Amino acid sequence: MKKGVLLVNLGSPDAPTSGAVRRYLREFLSDPRVVALPRPLWLPLLHAVIAPLRAGKVARAYRSIWTDAGSPLVVHMQRLAGALEEESGTPVVAAMRYGRPGLEAGVEALLGQGVEQVTVLPLYPQYSVTTTATVFDRLAQIMAARQRVPSLCFRDQYHAEPAYIDAVAGSIDSYWQANGRPQKLLMSFHGLPEKSRDQGDPYYDQCVRSARLIAVRLGLEEASWELVFQSRFGPADWLRPYCVEVLRRLPEAGVKEVDVVCPGFSVDCLETLEEIAHTNRGIFLQAGGKRYRYIPALNAEPGHVRMLKALLSFDGG
Repeated sequence: MKKGVLLVNLGSPDAPTSGAVRRYLREFLSDPRVVALPRPLWLPLLHAVIAPLRAGKVARAYRSIWTDAGSPLVVHMQRLAGALEEESGTPVVAAMRYGRPGLEAGVEALLGQGVEQVTVLPLYPQYSVTTTATVFDRLAQIMAARQRVPSLCFRDQYHAEPAYIDAVAGSIDSYWQANGRPQKLLMSFHGLPEKSRDQGDPYYDQCVRSARLIAVRLGLEEASWELVFQSRFGPADWLRPYCVEVLRRLPEAGVKEVDVVCPGFSVDCLETLEEIAHTNRGIFLQAGGKRYRYIPALNAEPGHVRMLKALLSFDGG
């Protein structure tokens, strides 16, 4: 039985323009797993107000990180898929939950190569209803429309896998060997509404466990690192502590040098390159900080490829 791998990530607009971003936001935010409001109330508001109002601002943010090859997230994902395919000798395709290349196109690309057993790996180390579960939802829709369904293996998380912990810790350690250590390391994860914990989403607990395992692997003292959450949106309470609030208070506590790493992001994207590396740097320096550095995601680096190969238990065939 010929095997293949589908690597999945969130997605990106086709271009850093208001029109492309508006279309992307409408697709993304119309998913009931992402915004769990009643459809008759939410969808008209999204299409008529939210997406049009936010499109311009988000498009400007995308323009600040866009590359000649396209969206960083899509570019890194395609490079990662190519590197993993070369390393493993197994067909590997990158797909996006929202935007293009979509999940259906990814499935068809693998089946077109004669793949009979598809392993689907959402590149979210920590499981969340808003990310991992919605990949499963869309995959089920795709398979429900097919006459012949291939053998499927769906990997829901890998937040405590030794290969993952070693890869992230190794990346941080390599960065420090080349650039020196800071006074403090922040491990920043994407935020969710606080109510997600009460609703049974294991995301928060898995973020805590990942961060602690990485800290242990690096041999860090408790006071030398902190777990934070980024990308808060709207008036509701989100998972704490908030990254921006921590960055504002650290200089007052005498912490003038900070490194930030985002272990929940497999490849760099808008949230890491524009929000963490740029916007939050300004917040820290304005608050009195002296040195702020962002440690890049694993991207298509050899350590990430080796980690995925180990995670997927490839035997080279």
